Amino acid sequence: MLSPVCPAAPRARNAAATRQAMLEAARRQFARESYENVGLREISREVGVDPALVCRYFGSKEALFREVLRHPDDGHFLAGVTAKTLPAYFAGLLTQAETHDAAAKAEWLLIVLRSAGSSQASQMVRDTLHEGVLEPVARILGGEGAELRASLVLAVLMGGAVLRTMGIESLDCDDGGQLRDKLVELLTAAVR
Repeated sequence: MLSPVCPAAPRARNAAATRQAMLEAARRQFARESYENVGLREISREVGVDPALVCRYFGSKEALFREVLRHPDDGHFLAGVTAKTLPAYFAGLLTQAETHDAAAKAEWLLIVLRSAGSSQASQMVRDTLHEGVLEPVARILGGEGAELRASLVLAVLMGGAVLRTMGIESLDCDDGGQLRDKLVELLTAAVR
C-alpha cells in the first residue's frame, strides 16, 4: 500500500539564517560570474526566496555585493600583526592556507578577480581592497611611503594566491619551509 505524499514543510522563518543563506548564495554566484552576469533572481532562486526579499534584506544588488566583498575574516585578519611580524604573517597565509580557511579566501579572491574589470563593480572592488587591506597594512607599516609598501605586499599576496589557486606546483607545497623563507625575504624587502 502506498503512503500518501505529503508536501514538504515550508522553511521555518529565521531572518538571520535567511540573510546568511542569501550571502552564501551571492558569494557562490559572484565567484562563478562577474558582477554584471549575476542577478538577484539567480541568488534568490538558489535560496528559495522571492527576489524582493533579497532587496528587503540588502537594499540593492550593489549593497549585497559590497557585503559579499567584506573580507572573509571580518576585519580580524591583522589582529596582533606588527610591522616586524607582517612579512612572516603574510608568508604564512600563502604557505599554510589550510590553517587560514583557504576555501573562503579562494572564493573571495575569485570574486575580486572576476569583478575587478567590471565597469559597474571595479570601484567597489578598489574601495574594498583599499579600506579592508591597504589602509590597515599601511597603518601597521607606518612612515613614509607606507601605502606604496602596502600595495607591494598586496601585489605579492594576490599574485601568489592566483598562482596557488591555479595549482602551480612550485607554490603548492612548502617542503622544508623554502617557499615560506623566500616569501618572508620578498615581503621584508617590500615593506622597507
